[in-house]
Amino acid sequence: MNAMPAIFFGHGNPMNALLDNEYTRAWKAIGASIPPPTAIVSISAHWYRPKVAVTAMGRPRTVHDFGGFPRELFEVDYPAAGDLTLAYEVQELLAPASVELDTEEWGLDHGTWSVLFHAFPDAKVPVVQLSIDERKSAAQHYELGKRLARLRKEGVLVMGTGNLVHNLHAYAWGQRVTEPFDWADRFESAARVAIVNGDDLRLVDYENQGVDAELSAPTPEHLLPLLYVLGTRQKNEEVSFPVTGVDGGSVSMLTMRLG
Repeated sequence: MNAMPAIFFGHGNPMNALLDNEYTRAWKAIGASIPPPTAIVSISAHWYRPKVAVTAMGRPRTVHDFGGFPRELFEVDYPAAGDLTLAYEVQELLAPASVELDTEEWGLDHGTWSVLFHAFPDAKVPVVQLSIDERKSAAQHYELGKRLARLRKEGVLVMGTGNLVHNLHAYAWGQRVTEPFDWADRFESAARVAIVNGDDLRLVDYENQGVDAELSAPTPEHLLPLLYVLGTRQKNEEVSFPVTGVDGGSVSMLTMRLG
């Protein structure tokens, strides 16, 4: 059996959940292009806590973890089932890291459901979400990703959702900016070369890549899901970038697919 692809989605603005644009159409095409997953493990930038936890509920709630958006966005429900067996398996795979089984705190946040709303609109694929432990280093997150690699051979889609470049302080709010800032373009271009060349450690060591990296990832949570996906990489695996583009000059919408 071939391994299920692993995908890092650049999710961007939560409103993408309700929009028909080049990004959401591409997410829909990705969902249609891969074999139906048995389940999904999602690592989202928006569950960033001082712990490793995995959702372990029969029906994870749709978390509206934002403010200042139209009411219709708060009314979005993504009613995917959870998967307790998969949650237990994730807990075992990540040992000796301590993994909390979350039965009530979280659910599926907008980093997860805004993408899946288009990629798997019928919500029939069970989903569990894995938190990002803010106390761990980039290298430790990459190693946790490696431990999830086996899931792909079981038909599970391992997806990360964040943004390779994510600087909201530099974002062109209310302005029409169609080109990335120079530093964002350089950082993304260098990252793409490293990914294609299999130089994952360059991404793991992104904090030491100079000013471009400091501006592109001033905080780590949106880049770290990419490291989980890279950690699942199979030997000599094809890499593609089915979605490209930078929103507002400083938020990369780049999506990377392994396999």
